[in-house]
Amino acid sequence: MMQEIHAVLNLLEGGFGNLKVLVVGDLMLDRYILGEVERISPEAPVPVLRHAQRYERPGGAANVAMNLAGLGCTTLLAGFWGNDTEQRELAVFLEKAGVDTAGVVTTSLPTISKTRILGRMQQLLRLDIESRERPSAEDQQHLLERVEQLVSKVHAVVLSDYAKGALTAQLCETAIRAARRMGVPVLVDPKSTDFSMYSGATAVCPNLKELSAATGVAAHEIEELLVAGEAQRQEHDLTYLTLTMSEKGIRVLSEGRTFHSPARAREVYDVSGAGDTVIATMAACLAAKLPIETAVDLANLAAGIVVATVGTVPIAKHELIAALTPSSGITSGEKMLDGERLLKRVAEWRAAGETIVFTNGCFDLLHVGHITLLEDCHKFGSKLVLGLNADASICRLKGPSRPIVGENERMRVMAALAAVDAVVLFAEDTPLELIKLVKPDVLVKGGDYSVETVVGHEAVIAAGGRVEIVPTVEGFSTSNIVKKLQGNA
Repeated sequence: MMQEIHAVLNLLEGGFGNLKVLVVGDLMLDRYILGEVERISPEAPVPVLRHAQRYERPGGAANVAMNLAGLGCTTLLAGFWGNDTEQRELAVFLEKAGVDTAGVVTTSLPTISKTRILGRMQQLLRLDIESRERPSAEDQQHLLERVEQLVSKVHAVVLSDYAKGALTAQLCETAIRAARRMGVPVLVDPKSTDFSMYSGATAVCPNLKELSAATGVAAHEIEELLVAGEAQRQEHDLTYLTLTMSEKGIRVLSEGRTFHSPARAREVYDVSGAGDTVIATMAACLAAKLPIETAVDLANLAAGIVVATVGTVPIAKHELIAALTPSSGITSGEKMLDGERLLKRVAEWRAAGETIVFTNGCFDLLHVGHITLLEDCHKFGSKLVLGLNADASICRLKGPSRPIVGENERMRVMAALAAVDAVVLFAEDTPLELIKLVKPDVLVKGGDYSVETVVGHEAVIAAGGRVEIVPTVEGFSTSNIVKKLQGNA
């Protein structure tokens, strides 16, 4: 179970929107050309790709910014781009995601782009377009000044180094010094083999190959590499050195201790951009002052999601919420929601492709009939929302002696059931208004009903949903339990 899961869910369901993160680094546009290879060219021994699809994605530091925006953070971006078609395509993506590009400097050099050509998801060729020149001293000074101004406005800084010229030693030193002065964490995705240019950062986050290049220790010699990594951490005054180890997970080195977050088992289609997702997620968490262990666990989960998709694809918060809220994987307290949080969670579930089921009742004195109903409900979809009558509602419906169990206790008991994904109270006599708000895909009622007699059926059907009736278990009811107890008394 992830630490601080309540805080994480609160952040994903809106809290990240209160945080600003600055990304500084090498901006790129990633292109993908997909098709089928059915023959070899008669002109040369090369495969002939029959073009089927083409699409573009922000890459490099721009992908880090897209990941932060996908988590809900207010994201600022600084770096270089050219005045060309690639820049305009990249700007459209960033603007649509709400990324602020006021920190980006336009140069006379082309916008960096990478074109990957794939046949049946197998990469055949990558074409990189970039200049061997570096931005002019004037452009570099403009970028440095903008970064120095923006650091004072944010809660975290990411230095996304792809060794394309944006991150000079002077810029890194300036950004890190300014951030430390403000108490702002700085996370670095390194490409330089000289970690001294990142001295003073909160965390440097290399992969095995990058740490091997920086230390001279072979990437497969894990224990020796970790020792060398700890030496680098101490030498360069880093709070953390975070090593991404592919299928082995993520290892965090810090003063006096280490922490390991194992990788989540998933089918891997494309690791492009996974490192961007890791550092963006960690930055968002540290900006929110979450523990490093929680930040790394969430980053690991996010990376596992994006590698299951072909191409450079940023994480989206609804994917993380869906992954964090399986019925069997969270505490009952995380399922007990008010109306506002319920609607946010349902929206995230729906965005992740989940089917929302709704049922309701008093559930006063839980019995086997209730359990059977809820298990039947869950068969109709992937997420079950339970509307629970509040105490005042039950009193009006069943008399002054009811409920026997108070609403808070009933919520806790119902939320503890594996079949239930969310519990919310309603004070009205019927759940009609709640049903209209949730707009479930499936509305389920147990008992001797027809579709036309189920409260809320019209709203559900009008929204494209359906109504299901399941039989009750004969002989089991709260009223029968009460009568039996009274008889025994």
